[in-house]
Amino acid sequence: MCRCCSADTAIPPIVAPELDVLIRARRAVVDGREAPIAVGIRAGRIASLTAYDDPSDAEAVVELLDDEVLLPGLVDTHVHVNEPGRTEWEGFETATRAAAAGGVTTIVDMPLNSIPATTTVAALDEKRAAARDQAWVDVGFWGGAVPGNLADLAKLHHAGVFGFKCFLLDSGVEEFPHLSTAEFAQAMAETARLGALMLVHAEDADLIDDSRAHGTAYAGFLDSRPPAAEERAIDVVIDTARRSGGRAHVVHLSAAEAIPPLRAARSGGVDVSVETCPHYLTFDAAGIPDGSTEFKCCPPIRDADNRDRLWGGLADGDIDFVVTDHSPCIVELKRRGAGDFGQAWGGIASLQLGLSAVWTGARERGHGLADVVRWMATAPADRVGLTDRGRIEVGASADLCVFAPDESFVVDPARLLHRNPISAYAGRTLTGTVRQTWLHGVLIDVDAAPRGRLLTRGA
Repeated sequence: MCRCCSADTAIPPIVAPELDVLIRARRAVVDGREAPIAVGIRAGRIASLTAYDDPSDAEAVVELLDDEVLLPGLVDTHVHVNEPGRTEWEGFETATRAAAAGGVTTIVDMPLNSIPATTTVAALDEKRAAARDQAWVDVGFWGGAVPGNLADLAKLHHAGVFGFKCFLLDSGVEEFPHLSTAEFAQAMAETARLGALMLVHAEDADLIDDSRAHGTAYAGFLDSRPPAAEERAIDVVIDTARRSGGRAHVVHLSAAEAIPPLRAARSGGVDVSVETCPHYLTFDAAGIPDGSTEFKCCPPIRDADNRDRLWGGLADGDIDFVVTDHSPCIVELKRRGAGDFGQAWGGIASLQLGLSAVWTGARERGHGLADVVRWMATAPADRVGLTDRGRIEVGASADLCVFAPDESFVVDPARLLHRNPISAYAGRTLTGTVRQTWLHGVLIDVDAAPRGRLLTRGA
C-alpha cells in the first residue's frame, strides 16, 4: 500500500526507473483529493506516483515548499488570442506567456476576433502559422460556424479543430456573422453528423435594447441585456441539440435563471454542457462604478444574488466548468466614449488571473482546491477530448502548476503579461499565487524560448 494516503483511498504505487525529474509535494491534488506525493516524470509524461519520501533515482529532484500545493496545469478552452489580424489586442506570444504565469498549460483559441476568422481550413492554417514558435503553452483551435460555411465544417473537423463556435446574435465583428435559428439548426445537424462539439454564444437579440446601454451608468448597460435574453436563447440551444442529437455547449453563462432548464435538459438525455467565468463569480453589479468600462462584457456581470446562484450551480454540478473567456483589446477601445458602456469594447482579460480569482471566491465559500481543479482543469479537458490533461495521474502529460494558496497579492495591470495594461481586477486583492508552471515535464521560463505545441483534436 502506498504510504501517501489511507488504505481506502490509496494511489497504487507505480515505480518507473530512470526518471527525468521527481517532484515531491507535501500537498498535491490527485484523484479529487489532497495528499502528499512524489510525482515522477519521464519523457514529458507522469511515469510514477509514489509516497512523498520514497527513495528515487531521478536525475533531478524538486522539493516543493511547505506552503505550496502541486496542481495539474489548467486547461482554458475559451481564449481569444486575436492573432493574426488584431495582434495589437493580444497575440500568441503575450497570451501564452500570461497563461503560463497563471498556471494554464493548455488553451483553445476562439475563431474570432482574428482576421481572418477561423471559418475555413485556409484560415486555420494562417492561425497555426501565426502561433508556431511563439507559444509558451500548448494551443488548440476552435473552428467557426457562420452563414455560408456549412460545407467547411467537415473540412475543419478533419483538419483537427476541437469543435465549432457560433453566435445567435451579432458577434460585434463583421467578419464573424451570427447564425439565424434555421442556420443554427443546419449547423447542429452537421456537427451531430461529425460528432463535433458546438459552442454557442446564447443571447436573444430580440430581448436586447442597445439604446439603454449608452451612457456612463452601468445600470443602463445591465438593463439592456436582461437574463431573459440568455434564457430564451439557451432554450433554443437545448431544443436544437435535442432534435439534432448533437453535442452543444453554452459559453460564458451569466444568468443563473438558465440553470434549471439546463439541468432538466441533461436529465432528459440532451448532450449540453455549460461554463461560467471568473468575472461572473467575482464581481457584482452594485460594485461596478459608473464609467468603469473595464467591467463591460456580454452577457453582463449581474447582481450578487445571481453570482451566489452561479456558485451554487458549480457546487451542485449544474455548471460544468470555469474558463476565462479572455477577451482583450487595446486600451483605447475599452475607454472609447469616455466611459460610455454603449461605445466601449466588451470583454474582460483575465487569463493570468483566473486561478487566483476563482480560488479567492471558492475558499470563502468553503470549497477546496480539488473543486477548483475539477472546474478549471479536469472538466474542460474532458469535454474537449484532452483526457491526458488536467489531472495528476500516471500516463498524463506532465503539465503542472505549483500554487501557493495562502499568499495574497494586489492586482497591478502594469505587471500582468497581457499585452494591454487594463484589467477589471485592478487594485483587487486576490489570494493564491502561481509560483511555477511545468509543461511536458519542463519548468516554463517565460523569458526563455517557447516550448508549447500546436494541438489537433484526437492527436
